[in-house]
Amino acid sequence: MRSWPPAPFGDEDLDDALRPFGEATMLPGRAYTAPEVLAWERRHLFAGTWSCLGRVDELLPDGVTQRGILVGDVPVLLTPEGAFANTCRHRGHELLPVGGSGTRDLVVCPYHAWAYRLDGSLRGAPGFTVTGYDLPRLPLTVWHGWAFVNATGDAPPFAEHAGALTTLVEPYAPERLTLAARHEYDVRANWKVIVENYHECYHCPLIHPELCAVSPPASGDNYDLPGAWVGGSMDLRDHAETMSLDGRSGGAFIPGAERRRVHYFGLVPDLLISLHPDYVMAHRLRPRAPDRTTVECSWYVPEGAGDAGYAVEFWDRTNRQDWAACESVQRGLASPHFRPGPFAPSEDAVHAWVRMLARAYHGVPVWA
Repeated sequence: MRSWPPAPFGDEDLDDALRPFGEATMLPGRAYTAPEVLAWERRHLFAGTWSCLGRVDELLPDGVTQRGILVGDVPVLLTPEGAFANTCRHRGHELLPVGGSGTRDLVVCPYHAWAYRLDGSLRGAPGFTVTGYDLPRLPLTVWHGWAFVNATGDAPPFAEHAGALTTLVEPYAPERLTLAARHEYDVRANWKVIVENYHECYHCPLIHPELCAVSPPASGDNYDLPGAWVGGSMDLRDHAETMSLDGRSGGAFIPGAERRRVHYFGLVPDLLISLHPDYVMAHRLRPRAPDRTTVECSWYVPEGAGDAGYAVEFWDRTNRQDWAACESVQRGLASPHFRPGPFAPSEDAVHAWVRMLARAYHGVPVWA
């Protein structure tokens, strides 16, 4: 099994996080504040596993043949033929800037004009004949409508990464749902703080009155199944059809979806999926700095379901409550007085997430 180099922690920094549930504590503060830890995560957790690029049907809209994307710390080139290293084989110049796109049937390096076909093969170089310098192809897959890439090219197959999550998500068929709305948030907190907040409702009675009105915060259960993910479910109250301010659905129910439960899943490293009876919500995380994360929140509904404002209004309010709490946590983590605290009895999913990360920091890949 491939291993990772250890993350930049002291020999005993992670010992308490690796203890069994009921004895363990959270990660040390520098896991959320140190630039060198984020640099390690970008290479190994983001580039080195399977990062979500977004919805496959949005990445290359009509006429666009190439797009530059940064995955962790690795520049990636996306074309209709697949994913490739976004690094010219001549001197290493990026073929496209991050966020850049083009409509030609060739990808031309802006430094010395080496040209590549959309399948990554070298078309030619000005001034001399050269062969055998095609772009490295990177593993790319589509899963329930989202595109994932392994930017280092050496992770196990995606099926092993997702594990049992594939089957749990399947009844909701997100690939057949339509984008209803999207919000982008700039959160002044480490990306892991956001994930840990997502995986527990211990905080819900104090900051989420709207959520508690439609779902008992102590309801549901967490799963212990194969794959590099964490998650579980919460129940709806008797009067509630879905999660909305009044508990009613303003849309259409998803065929095959559970009607009395909402499921929450976090797929390492950057996709949070919430499955509701009548919509699917996804948060895609992009770390910008140790204390800053861009969160792209999208709502998907059955085709023809109409306005999803009832879901957007509910979750925009809930998201903003969470972001305020996460930003306060981030400030506390940077305090010289912070010491890792224990897990509450209901925080078993957070413990599973923290243990997975602590093992990864020691060099054990998340799928192991």
